[in-house]
Parts: sequence; C-alpha cells; structure tokens
Amino acid sequence: MSNTSTRRVFTAAMLATAVTAAISASAVTSSSPAAAAEKEKCFGVAMAGKNDCAAGAGTTCAGTSKVDFQGNSWKYVEKGTCTSMMIDGGRKGSLEPLTRDLPA
Repeated sequence: MSNTSTRRVFTAAMLATAVTAAISASAVTSSSPAAAAEKEKCFGVAMAGKNDCAAGAGTTCAGTSKVDFQGNSWKYVEKGTCTSMMIDGGRKGSLEPLTRDLPA
C-alpha cells in the first residue's frame, strides 16, 4: 500500500469513528435528565395497558394498568399540562396518585 492509500484509509476510519461518536452522544443527550425535566408524571390519564409505569398494587410497570384512567397509574406528559388535561366525565389529570378508577 502506498503512503497516500494508507492516509485515505486512516482518514476514512477516523471519519467513521467521529460519526459513530456523534450519533452515540446524540442518543445519550436525548435521554438525559434535562429531557426528563421537560416531562412530568400525570396520574389518571392513561388508557388501560398504556401507562408508563407504577400502576399500583398487583402490577409491575409499564403497560400494566387494568382500566382506563386508573388513578394510581401515570403517563409522562409535557410539563405543566397534567392538571389541565380533561378526560372522560369532566375529570382532570393529577400530579399525585388518585383512588379513582382502580380495578376491581
């Protein structure tokens, strides 16, 4: 291999490494605490099986709520929107767990 060919291979490898590093950094940044700070847990707004986590006693985590708008299950929503979200029956979301609509 000539010196020029070696430099091209080396440059291509460096470029590939830089692109991979940039993509990895982007993935880490998007799941950072700052991104989570723009969301808040909103209780009582998830449809059955669509909660993000913590659906109360007898459940494990995401997707385990048993009824629509289960009060002790939550979904991440845009910060500042939870308590103004209207759901069936004129009810709203809550920043705290609720005792309504719990499964039998």
